[in-house]
Formats: sequence, C-alpha cells, structure tokens
Amino acid sequence: MEFLLASGIGWTTACAIYLMLRGRTFPVVLGLTLLGYAVNVFIFAMGRLWVGMPPILDGTRAAADPLPQALVLTAIVIGFATTGLVIEMALRSRHEAGSDHVDGAEPGADAEPRP
Repeated sequence: MEFLLASGIGWTTACAIYLMLRGRTFPVVLGLTLLGYAVNVFIFAMGRLWVGMPPILDGTRAAADPLPQALVLTAIVIGFATTGLVIEMALRSRHEAGSDHVDGAEPGADAEPRP
C-alpha cells in the first residue's frame, strides 16, 4: 500500500511538472493545481491514518495527530483562492497580450506582441 501511495504521489507530481512546462496558460494552471493536490496527499500521508483513535490525548491510549488534517484543510482553502487568482491573471494576460501563450507571443510568429 505504501508503494501504491508513493507511486500515486510521484505520478501526480510528474504530471504536474509536465503541465507547468507547457507553453499555454491553462495547462500551467492545471499543473499548479495538480502539484497542490500532490503536496496535500503527501502531507496527509505523513500524518498516518488512525482509525477509531481520538484526536485528543486522554492518557489511556494512542491519539491521532490532528495537525496534518488541519494543514491539509487550510491548504485546500488557500489553493482554491490561489487558483482563482491565477485564472483571473491568465484571463487578464490573454486580454492584454492577445495570446494565451505564457510569454505573450505565439511560437513561430514573427510579429511583435501588441502593446
């Protein structure tokens, strides 16, 4: 199971890096989102999954660590806000430059971008 989880996180990270290296803005946004998901799963897996254990120490038995769940929950909320901001910036860049290419110019186009 550990190998499967590690492989899933690795593949998700590899796909995210591949998408972030693309020339268009939409794949870059998808790559950033996938990378955020991979990091969230990694943090969650590092905290271990305790079934039936209380998140509060009572001194009688082992307790689940609530910190990874709190970190992941906070990261999900921040990730949604960041994704919305990046999408808005990409749309604004598309409007200003007339292209959705990351550097503002289409590959192979000799014309200079609009000011």
